[in-house]
Amino acid sequence: MQQQIQAVIHNIEKVMIGKRDIAELSIVALLAGGHVLLEDVPGVGKTMMVRSLSKSVGADFKRIQFTPDLLPSDVVGVSIYNPKTLQFEFRPGPIVGNIILADEINRTSPKTQAALLEAMEEASVTIDGETLEIPKPFFVMATQNPIEYEGTYPLPEAQLDRFLLKVRMGYPTAQQEIEILRRAENKKPIEEITPVMTIDELRELQHAVQQVYIEDGVKSYIVDIARATRQHPRVYLGVSPRASIALMKAAQAYAFMQNRDFVKPDDIKYLAPFVFSHRLILTPEARYEGIQPEQVIAQVIEQIFVPVKRFTDS
Repeated sequence: MQQQIQAVIHNIEKVMIGKRDIAELSIVALLAGGHVLLEDVPGVGKTMMVRSLSKSVGADFKRIQFTPDLLPSDVVGVSIYNPKTLQFEFRPGPIVGNIILADEINRTSPKTQAALLEAMEEASVTIDGETLEIPKPFFVMATQNPIEYEGTYPLPEAQLDRFLLKVRMGYPTAQQEIEILRRAENKKPIEEITPVMTIDELRELQHAVQQVYIEDGVKSYIVDIARATRQHPRVYLGVSPRASIALMKAAQAYAFMQNRDFVKPDDIKYLAPFVFSHRLILTPEARYEGIQPEQVIAQVIEQIFVPVKRFTDS
C-alpha cells in the first residue's frame, strides 16, 4: 500500500517541482474522504496539482470552471423534458464524478458556491426532490485566488467548513523555477503521467485509513486545541466539533502515509493549521492588526499540554 502512495507522489513530482508537502497533504485529504481548498495567486500550479493527482489514480475526472455567470444547475445538473417518453429526465452535472476540479471557485456567486454544499457533505445531489448518489470515492479539490483580487467572492463559512484542508502553494525557489522551465521547454509533463492506482485500490486504502488507532489521550488533545480556539481573545468564532472530527480523520490518514497504525500528537501539531485555519473567524481588531489564523493556532498549540504517553514508531 505504501508503494502505491509513493508512486502517486512520484507522479505528481514529475509535474510539480518542490511541492512534495502539498502533494502529501492532498493525498491525506483523499485518503480521509475529505476535500481540499488550494489558495494562491494565479500561475503557481494549483490546477496542475489537481490534474496530476486525478491522472495518477485513474479516476473519473471532471472540471468545473467557475465564472460569475455560472448557475447552480450548471454544477449539479438539470431535469430535461423528453417528448418521446413524456417524462422529465435528470442529466447530471459535472459534480458527478470521482475527482472534481472546482477551478477558481471564488469567482462565482455565493448561490452557485452553495450548490456544492450537499454534494461535498453528503456525496449526493438533489434535483426536483430526487436524490442521486455520487459514486465513491468522491473528492473535490477547489482552487481560489486570494479575495484581495478584483472579481472574487469570499466563500461563505458553511462552504469553507466542508473542506478538510486549506493549503497554499507558494512561489517556487529560483532553482525550482529554472527546473520548471527546463521540463516545459519541449513537452508538457502532465501528458507523461499514467495511472499508478485503480479506483478499487483507492477504496481499499481509504478503508485501511479508518482502522488507524487513535488513543483517547490524543483525542483529548484534539478537543483541547479546538476548545482553546473558542476561548482565544483574538477569535470571534472558534472551530466547531466538525473541525475536531476533520483533524482526527486527517491525522489517521497522515499516520497511515507514514507507515504507522497509530496517531501521534506530532501528527496533530503538524495538521492543525491546515485543518483549523480556514474555520476560524478572527475579531475585527485582530484582522486590523494583520494577525493570521495560523498565528493564533500556533499560540494555542504552544499553550496546550501534550499527552505524556511515549509515542514511538516501533
